[in-house]
Amino acid sequence: MPLFHNVLFPTDFTPHARSALKYAAAFARAGHGRVILFSVQTGKVPANLLRLPERLLQAQDNQWLLQLRADVWELLSDPLFNGLEVEPVIVEGEPATEIAKAVQHYDIDLVTVVTHGRRGLARALFGSTAEEIIAEAPCPVLTIRPPQHDFVHHRGEQTEVRLNRILLATNFRPSSFTAMKTARTIAEANEAELHAVYVIGDYFEQISLLFPEEGGMALSRMRREVKERMETFARERGAKVTVHAAEGRPYAEIVNLAARIDADLIVIGTSVQASLFGGAPVLGSQIERVVRNAPCPVLCVPSGKVVTPLASFANARAIPQT
Repeated sequence: MPLFHNVLFPTDFTPHARSALKYAAAFARAGHGRVILFSVQTGKVPANLLRLPERLLQAQDNQWLLQLRADVWELLSDPLFNGLEVEPVIVEGEPATEIAKAVQHYDIDLVTVVTHGRRGLARALFGSTAEEIIAEAPCPVLTIRPPQHDFVHHRGEQTEVRLNRILLATNFRPSSFTAMKTARTIAEANEAELHAVYVIGDYFEQISLLFPEEGGMALSRMRREVKERMETFARERGAKVTVHAAEGRPYAEIVNLAARIDADLIVIGTSVQASLFGGAPVLGSQIERVVRNAPCPVLCVPSGKVVTPLASFANARAIPQT
């Protein structure tokens, strides 16, 4: 069964945002699914924008709508979309809010997010908004930060996923269980090497320095437990997993290991909690730093679905373009 069927491809039509196109197309093709080409605008967009006669828009002096329509048509004509079902959707509002709503409305399995850009959506996705999307989305989010190590390759006018090595970062907490399963499934489907790493935070070492006897014993117990759990994980279902145990700053150890083993993809679990009052979602600083510094794309996998959406979702309006 395909892991990702419906893929959301947010774009502001800049070259940076377009960097995610090959990933969205490749995963949708592999999953025999479709791509939702998603654009967020600050102004009102007619539902029939793509079918409106050009003369009407020119008469109304709507140059930005003319440009928007040209951008959508140009992107839809990209050869990477050949043979795929692609639905353009334009919404009015704020990028993070609209993306999170679209995930639920279109039954999205994967969101591709570029975390660097110059204007509009791309600028909003760099920094806290990207992290808000990762925390709020009830599905995996693939973060891409060009230029990075690439695992999508061209075959003629199409792209395909070619994964050789996957790095799973885990802490064996409930928030990481879905990520563990996802990493294993992707590795098996692509016949890729699966590496798993657990990082013992450097605070254990600091505690052992402050309290040599108690801290030293706690660190020794943690090392034994990590070793046992990693060995057990490697033995499960006869899976071929290379396990790593490290000590230090978690994000730095994960990023450095990914570079050393030449990983194509990092998979990491996120703890998703709904924002009852529109506040910032919960996303650990270590995950944020992995996303910002990783040498390859990062697949952020939530532990479960968001039950309560943001209050502001009630006023958002999606405009499918047909």
